[in-house]
Amino acid sequence: METKRIEELQEIARRVRVGIIDAVYSASSGHPGGSLSIADLLTYLYFEKLNVDPKNPKWEDRDRLVLSKGHCAPGLYSVLAQKGFIPVEDLKTFRKTSSYLQGHPDMKHTPGVDMSSGSLGQGTSVSCGMALSAKISGKKNRVYAILGDGETEEGQVWEAAMFAAHYGLSNLCWIVDFNGLQIDGPIAEVMNPAPYEGKFTGFGWNVIDADAHDFNSLEAAFKAAEACTDKPRVIIQHSTKGKGVSYMENNVAWHGSAPNAEQYEVAMQDLGER
Repeated sequence: METKRIEELQEIARRVRVGIIDAVYSASSGHPGGSLSIADLLTYLYFEKLNVDPKNPKWEDRDRLVLSKGHCAPGLYSVLAQKGFIPVEDLKTFRKTSSYLQGHPDMKHTPGVDMSSGSLGQGTSVSCGMALSAKISGKKNRVYAILGDGETEEGQVWEAAMFAAHYGLSNLCWIVDFNGLQIDGPIAEVMNPAPYEGKFTGFGWNVIDADAHDFNSLEAAFKAAEACTDKPRVIIQHSTKGKGVSYMENNVAWHGSAPNAEQYEVAMQDLGER
């Protein structure tokens, strides 16, 4: 990827992170840690990979994205705002009673949201249904789903993985956000789902690793995924929870907490807004 394009994507990702903090701070609640860890991935998907049209959010032939870890809606909303699906200023209405930007994505009321999600594991099954439907219909659109690493402790994830391999869903790509932390602490201590490669390979998937905060690495991973045309693909992206905000990085306390006024200012300084 050219240096100029990487710099452009880095600036978009920075603005996505600012939107995440603005949303969670304005609501005094939300999930900043896991939203920040997927900010680069969301930026890459929406500005390099997904075939979508902000002017026609329900376009039948668009690619689909399922945010299976739906509690990280601030990240999705923020990238949708940067892409032009919703106004950036609306991010500050996050979780307000009258707002269409609630704590989990809502496909009925939020332009650009392809699936209402939040109950961990269910988004994986939905993504399989979308991919199978496209395959049966002869459609060329692709389906992506973003999972949390803690989410992969859910049995439904592995039922969906078996389903996808059985039906040869080569138009399906999952991305596991492997930041090593979940609400109760390190995933290795709560219910360790790693290592992933042997598990997914055993279920019949093509497995690819990526650095979640390196656009060249993400580019290489998605190219490798596209080169595989006979089975579902999963990218294990190694990320930092809370990426970009000094006191949130690798700190499980920021899985589901909102910054106070002083912490908000520090975050804005970290993100280059002050």
